[in-house]
Amino acid sequence: MERQRLNILNVPVDAVPAGDFEKVILDLLQKDGPKQIIFLSLWDLLKARGKSDFALSVKSADLVLPVSKSILMGARFLNLPAPERYNPFEAVISILCVLESHNRTLYLLGGKKAVLMEAERNVRATFPNMQIVGRFTGYYPKAIEEDVITAIRKATPSVVLLSEGVPDKKTWFYRRRDRFSASAFVYYPEAIGVFSKTAKRISNRTFDKGREIWVEILHNPFKVFLILPYLKYLILLLFYRGRNRPG
Repeated sequence: MERQRLNILNVPVDAVPAGDFEKVILDLLQKDGPKQIIFLSLWDLLKARGKSDFALSVKSADLVLPVSKSILMGARFLNLPAPERYNPFEAVISILCVLESHNRTLYLLGGKKAVLMEAERNVRATFPNMQIVGRFTGYYPKAIEEDVITAIRKATPSVVLLSEGVPDKKTWFYRRRDRFSASAFVYYPEAIGVFSKTAKRISNRTFDKGREIWVEILHNPFKVFLILPYLKYLILLLFYRGRNRPG
């Protein structure tokens, strides 16, 4: 099995075995037109049940990779196959490995100038055989957005990595999708900071144990109130399981 698209609370979630990840990425890159890869948290899943641009973005995405253990639990509770859970940082590294191994190209968008340049130097050092065909800072004024879009179109990168400072954040690509004719777009806000070593990523140990929410709460205590949407999620799972029960 290379990929199976699941429906969890009317939101698409892709089950991609780790061993098939490279082939799934290559197949996606070979598709015509612009593409989008989304890292989906539990909170994203709940937001994607509406009719906002973000919800439409998720539902039209080419690849939706779950990052929350709660999504896996929900799939099992609904008697669906449990998808592979992806650490966004590790997934981005795997995507860059695919680009390097198959002579594909990368464009970096995000971060402030000095941080972006340092991130680019470190990425080049780690992936010396991968071509970076362009970069542009985040936090750019709206007046020059046309230049940003034109630069990406002309560079025709295989992948555009979107990071901090990109306006509209997770919906940047969706709201501009008609302006592009190619490339796969991935939004990972920590990318430029982590690659430049100006920011720390969540450790693999913390992520593997599903404790990344506690790190977020330490940085922002108000996130303790995420317990409320989590309770809503549990109620929705009970409702959908009851609705789909035979007889």
